[in-house]
Amino acid sequence: MLEQLFAPISPVIVVLFLLALAISSIGFRKTVWFISIGYVFSITAMIGAVVLIFREQLTLVTLLQNAVLLVWSLRLGFFVIRREGQTAYQAQVAEQNARINKLPIFVKAAIWISSSLLYVAMFSPSLFTLTAPAQPTGFALVVAWIGIAIQVGGLLMEWVADEQKSAFKLKSPGQFCNVGLYRLVRCPNYLGEIMVWIGLWVVGASIYSGIIQWALSTVGLVLLVMIMMGSTKRLEKGQNARYGHLAEYQAYTRRVPVLFPFIPVYSLEKVRVAID
Repeated sequence: MLEQLFAPISPVIVVLFLLALAISSIGFRKTVWFISIGYVFSITAMIGAVVLIFREQLTLVTLLQNAVLLVWSLRLGFFVIRREGQTAYQAQVAEQNARINKLPIFVKAAIWISSSLLYVAMFSPSLFTLTAPAQPTGFALVVAWIGIAIQVGGLLMEWVADEQKSAFKLKSPGQFCNVGLYRLVRCPNYLGEIMVWIGLWVVGASIYSGIIQWALSTVGLVLLVMIMMGSTKRLEKGQNARYGHLAEYQAYTRRVPVLFPFIPVYSLEKVRVAID
């Protein structure tokens, strides 16, 4: 019974943590890179590691689980790099970057280590499905395929939302984006990212063995959702400052939910979010 509750975790998880530390150390050059470039390419490196190490144990489900996540990480990674080179974006975040770059080195080290641990926890469902003693069958297999469908839906939503906003801003740089998916929710790119990680967790839920696997993967997902809610809150605050005087923006924010569709939550600005 105890063996089932506390199923061992592959020592490969240490390798994943060391990879995350190595990749995200780029944040010592610019602090925000701990959670932007370091984030997405840590995930890319971990995918490569587990697929290489467990290549003989790959199934269609685990292959797709990691393939979708790989496309997501590469797409977002190159999007972030491209954005870093845009003058308008740099001007927009210059004050914030200047402030956080002045953080003491021990604070930066704490961000480096804690964010690397978070990336491993978020990615752990992939490790757990690859190292499971048996792959899902029956209802569990249906759950796994549902998870992959959620991943794909999230990937497409984030991709399309980023492209729609980029195209809109090229034509109307001083306006708020309210086209395409932005008519469904005000932050569809953040919603898409949440869906990618929910999908990954659901695939793992079809095969988790023991309380440690459930706890680690769930903590990673919950923290990711909290982070995205915090990001939504900061974005909303910035948009309110830029567009709050516009009657059409006020009407838009009263009509379109801020993050989750069909749920009448139109603002997170006054909501307590632990990670914001």
